[in-house]
Amino acid sequence: MTLRAPVNEITDSHERLIDIVQRAGDAILEIYATDFEVTDKADDSPLTQADLAAHRVIAEGLAELDPTTPIISEESDPPPYAERRHWQRYWLVDPLDGTREFVNRNGEFTVNIALVEDGSPCFGIVGVPVQRRVFVGDCSPGRRTAYVIEAGGRQELSTRPYSPPGITVVASRSHGGARLEAWLKTLAETFGDVQRTPVGSSLKFCLLAEGRADFYPRLGPTSEWDIAAASAVLAAAGGVVRQFDGTPVPYNAKESFLNPEFYAAADATHPWQQRLPPLEPA
Repeated sequence: MTLRAPVNEITDSHERLIDIVQRAGDAILEIYATDFEVTDKADDSPLTQADLAAHRVIAEGLAELDPTTPIISEESDPPPYAERRHWQRYWLVDPLDGTREFVNRNGEFTVNIALVEDGSPCFGIVGVPVQRRVFVGDCSPGRRTAYVIEAGGRQELSTRPYSPPGITVVASRSHGGARLEAWLKTLAETFGDVQRTPVGSSLKFCLLAEGRADFYPRLGPTSEWDIAAASAVLAAAGGVVRQFDGTPVPYNAKESFLNPEFYAAADATHPWQQRLPPLEPA
């Protein structure tokens, strides 16, 4: 399988990946309907049987679809950086992003598969099991497309241009803190009224891709698999993800998978770097 392929093969690849994400979502929902158990991982974040069930579906599906491309998943042990630093192309997977949302049963969790090439996500697919929706973004050169699959069929995605006054910001439902609140107050001094839309997991990027919000600042830790797929969806829909110094978020560039702090914006043409307030050190 390759995404560098004729249009009919690309479409087939998308459909097969959508099927993998939907089957992983079904595996999650089976456990979501039960009195599932929750354990803690090494970083004290929660882990459920659903994370592992979705991981198995995705790992098996990708191995069948594309056996020559390696996979990095949050729920597997990645090879050391000395080995993977030479990878030009690999799958990056978060089988269940928003485990806290899953545990809290608010439905705001996602299944995420990204294809990373040359240090950047070029393709992403984000499934929302409870909503029965799948977001797809292909931002490969010359083939940019973004859409969502839902009950009514396929709908193309397009971000909205930023239009003052005011700004609509999506923020984490489970992560925030005093530093973010202080920064948002400063943001309001430049952009005017700040409308807040709290939402969990990689759905924040999807709201931007749908044209329902303008900006998502992330102050605090995330991992590369948390954002790769949704970043590709947003980029394909016309948005952008950047570190606060304006540079792209790097992938597979170090031993750790932790991301720098970043922002995502719906309007990639707006001069965000010239207008954003300074970021105080953590």
